[in-house]
Amino acid sequence: MKKAEKSKIAFPHMGTISYAWRAALRKLGVEAYIPPYTNKRTLSVGTKYSPESICLPYKLILGNFIEALEGGCDYVSMITSPGICRLGEYGQSIENVLKDLGYENRYLELSLYDGFKGMYDFLGKANPEANFFRKIESIYTVINFVFSLDKMASVLSYYRAREEKFGQAEQAFNKGLELIDKAQSVRELRKAEREAVRMIKQTPIDRNREVLYVDITGEIYIVLDFFSNQNINRELGRMGVQTRTSLTVSSFLKDAILPKWMKKGETHLERAFRLAKPYLMRDIGGDSLESVSDVAYANERGIDGIIHISPFTCMPEIVSQNIFPKMRENCDIPILTLIMDEQTGKAGYITRLEAFTDLMKRRKRKKNTENTIKEGV
Repeated sequence: MKKAEKSKIAFPHMGTISYAWRAALRKLGVEAYIPPYTNKRTLSVGTKYSPESICLPYKLILGNFIEALEGGCDYVSMITSPGICRLGEYGQSIENVLKDLGYENRYLELSLYDGFKGMYDFLGKANPEANFFRKIESIYTVINFVFSLDKMASVLSYYRAREEKFGQAEQAFNKGLELIDKAQSVRELRKAEREAVRMIKQTPIDRNREVLYVDITGEIYIVLDFFSNQNINRELGRMGVQTRTSLTVSSFLKDAILPKWMKKGETHLERAFRLAKPYLMRDIGGDSLESVSDVAYANERGIDGIIHISPFTCMPEIVSQNIFPKMRENCDIPILTLIMDEQTGKAGYITRLEAFTDLMKRRKRKKNTENTIKEGV
């Protein structure tokens, strides 16, 4: 391993996660290399060197890594997982592809499913010279940054669905990201987060606008990555829909990293086992258990609809999709299933979102009318 001060480590893009990793590696004494955000070239390069039937996240992650190494990055890092999902095979496959391309010994693996120990061990590989306290500070930093970023995204969703001039809330959000990126400590992060939230809340909104509430679930990478889901949160916000992302990095950290004594209330995974039990008795890999439970949870809360997004050929999510019809016996909620790959066209995609939004509006108005009649009687 090179000396820490000369090492540049890259992670695949997935939403705003790069801001958290940059802050954590900075605390560790390692430079984070941030490749260009996932784009058409990333997809093209990743697809070129990927197995034909592999899912979209693999292609995009591989593309991120190749672009990072082309840009002078020293190492690329990827999470790994046990179980049925092909994610557990990504690491070895990607490492072999990079070796074939001439990037020998450039791959680091992070086993997040080993919990706190997995994170700690990875940081030791990233910088062997880092002491115990520096590693702990780095873990503390990434956790706090992730929670701040997810909080900002939640505030953005509220204002984007109601803003008078579309795009203003996201502009404020992006300025907030710049403040977050400059934070050198958790204390500075708290200050930056407050300022970022304040800027977003200054967005002029129409408080009388008819707003729909939609949960988004599915395979976590597709759910969180702006490029692969074609920025579904923005498109729905334009249509007056406030979205809630069921699968977030912060919810993942609560389940995989944080010790029990630091968790408040029921975690996403704990809720998944409870609510999915009538339909799916055990975890079958990927995020299928969470997807099934998220439908039941959205129905329980009276949400207007739920959108399930998954990559083409993702077996766990295919199982989830086949369970949804059975759930309609107990869950009276509209479900839109979107399957994404490199061939997904923008126009048809938007048309499906518009049609689903119209369906939810008609359904909501009909319910409101029926309730009004009942109250009148």
